Amino acid sequence: MGQRQPQQLPLMLPLSNPKDIARLQRRAELAGLGSICTKVLEGERLSSDDALALYATPDYLTMGMLANHVRERIHGDLTYFNINQHINYTNVCNKLCRFCAFQRLPNQEGAYVFTPEQVAQKITEQLDQPVTEVHMVAGIYPKLPYEYYLDILRAVKSARPEIHIKAFTMIELMQIAHRAKKPLEEVLPELIEAGLGSCPGGGAEIFADRVQREGYHLKNTGQQWLDTARTVHAAGLHSNCTMLHGHIETVAERVDHLLHLRELQDETGGLQCYIPLSFHPENTEWSHLPGPTALDELREIAIGRLMLDNIPHIKAYWIMLTVPIAQLALSFGADDVDGTVVEEKIYHDAGATTPQSVARQELENWISEAGRIPVERDTLYSVVWSGDEELAPVGSAASGLG
Repeated sequence: MGQRQPQQLPLMLPLSNPKDIARLQRRAELAGLGSICTKVLEGERLSSDDALALYATPDYLTMGMLANHVRERIHGDLTYFNINQHINYTNVCNKLCRFCAFQRLPNQEGAYVFTPEQVAQKITEQLDQPVTEVHMVAGIYPKLPYEYYLDILRAVKSARPEIHIKAFTMIELMQIAHRAKKPLEEVLPELIEAGLGSCPGGGAEIFADRVQREGYHLKNTGQQWLDTARTVHAAGLHSNCTMLHGHIETVAERVDHLLHLRELQDETGGLQCYIPLSFHPENTEWSHLPGPTALDELREIAIGRLMLDNIPHIKAYWIMLTVPIAQLALSFGADDVDGTVVEEKIYHDAGATTPQSVARQELENWISEAGRIPVERDTLYSVVWSGDEELAPVGSAASGLG
């Protein structure tokens, strides 16, 4: 499938009334963000200097108001979630990333590799739940043959034929193609035939070569991640994108990362959601680092919404942020909270204290308590159920991707 043409995100609602606009402009001027506010109100693209100014401002509330303006211009009060489960099929990994608490070496205590039958069993255990997506990612274990990846996709589809499989980060896809001994362009159609429906956004970390050398030198470079994502999109698959923040990266390196994501989206149109991922230092080689604060997390959500003007959705990943911060993030630019997330391992191995799953009704309640309208979506952002049928009729597309 050919590359998509970049598209403007839709405006669901009219701009705020004149008094609201004037109030926002006054606040922005006082915060030194007046020119950025003008661009935001006029729908103009922000520059790298604008991003640096947003990172420098101490006025988080005004920055959040600007991001919320964009969020409501695109999505109104709609906030998306899905009914999903996670399967981390192995924690064996040879990349030795210094920020990772999930990885194990072969034969190390706690190391595991699920067989295709065990993967299918994980799916079968949730058949009584209305799960629409399985999120399947893992470590890089070179001994796993190419056929293994095809087999676990088929196992999922055998256990639950209608489920959407969102699987394999860009580094996993690089490894899969290596084991297949053929180009990724030839591998992807075979993965799709076996059941692959889309790809997650993990593994991007920070694209800067310096950070890659110091933190995960055995892993893909930023350019390799971008090239692989480009290939994924050309094959007709959507993916998400991420940035791991709060470790050794600089503000300038974060801005560079965001600009690369924006440029990729201009080219392919294949990114549907951006998720800023907070570094959790516990049980890692970087445990001496403090990690990001709640304000840092809200800032990343807001700046992501303001800078990534061509990516439809910004996710506040509740299992990483905690529920109260995720609720607050819905007023800082986020319009998605992920889903029910059964049995997440990667962040919990790094010390996350949130539950490993949540009931659908709780997600709806959290969103409503934050003053937003809950909308159950599928992986590609078509509406399954809506708390407001007038704004989001059941079955309508809500991706903004066209």
